[in-house]
Amino acid sequence: MALPLAGVRILDLTRLLPGPYATLVLADLGADVVKVEDPQGGDWLRWMPPLAGEQSGAFHALNRNKRSLAIDLRRAEGVEAFLRLAARADAVVESFRPGVLDRLGVGYEALRARAPGLVLCSISGYGQDGPYAGRAGHDLDYCAVSGVLAANGPPDAPRPLGVQVADVAGGAWPAVAGILAALVRRASTGEGAHVDVSMTEGALALLAMPLGMAWARGAPLARGRELLDGGAGCYGVYRTRDGRFVALAALEPRFFAAFCEAVGRPELASRQWDEGGAGARAELAAIFAARTRDEWAAFAAAHDACVAPVLEGDEPRADPQLAARGAFLEVDTPWEGRALPAVASPVRLRGEAAPRRPAPRLGEHGEAVLAEAGFSPAEIAALRASGALGA
Repeated sequence: MALPLAGVRILDLTRLLPGPYATLVLADLGADVVKVEDPQGGDWLRWMPPLAGEQSGAFHALNRNKRSLAIDLRRAEGVEAFLRLAARADAVVESFRPGVLDRLGVGYEALRARAPGLVLCSISGYGQDGPYAGRAGHDLDYCAVSGVLAANGPPDAPRPLGVQVADVAGGAWPAVAGILAALVRRASTGEGAHVDVSMTEGALALLAMPLGMAWARGAPLARGRELLDGGAGCYGVYRTRDGRFVALAALEPRFFAAFCEAVGRPELASRQWDEGGAGARAELAAIFAARTRDEWAAFAAAHDACVAPVLEGDEPRADPQLAARGAFLEVDTPWEGRALPAVASPVRLRGEAAPRRPAPRLGEHGEAVLAEAGFSPAEIAALRASGALGA
């Protein structure tokens, strides 16, 4: 069965996490994604410890099903080669600071002149315009400015989240949605588009419901005291007898009542929303502290009460639900001498194929990519001689 994005060509200029994760999703869905990398080292993520052999585990995790072309966009020959490739591509994805593509000579106007129907997706911290557009930053900065950071942690201080919320939820996924939306529109109109993804605004979107609730009550968000961030006893994390943790998310009265009944404390159900939801917290803490985490896991399997063990470290790989769903992959990587574990894309269609290729070596597919685009052997040799083509 053909993959849904088979035949879609994407040139990927991105590095690190947000862009590579977006193009990973597209590649897993069948797009022909070519990483266009600087010959002097390529994507910085390649060399970020810990290594899984020649290259980093993080790079392998984000770049399966892609090819690599090492070309120097600081050389005129490299710029011209890239524009020729773009003329037959469907989309270009980049994550430079605003203005860098234009300075290199491959900005949206230059691309549109060669390919009017091309989709350019720009992923940046603050967007392509506005007073912060040129600022440096990383995930934590974008979470800070969006308000996401202030909304997380105990009442005394915000705490960094353990995952890259702005990079992935605020950057990669909006990029995927924007690229696909632009391609769908192009199919009917022939028009290209410049998709402008601000990771800060993408992170802000995660606060749509909490802010709506805060605005309705006329009071700002109160970290650690809101319904879904620890303010309600029926929706929180509790320590177990063996020092592990369990999550309780029994927001609906019927689920909380089922939990209270199952633990032999039916009278607690009427106190679910006492003191703004915090009234039964001490009793709940004592209840959870009476059993081990695995005993609570068995409880969760037996009772429909929104209880789940907090899995840590590598434990999710052994979870029967995630295993049954194929949430983890083994990607055969011959040049590392073994198969490498990976997280599968959450967007999967029934019957689609397993990973087609491992993450590429730097410039591994350069000559093949150029030849497919109509470059003659002499032109490829000239590019290499000029220093514009690496590896």
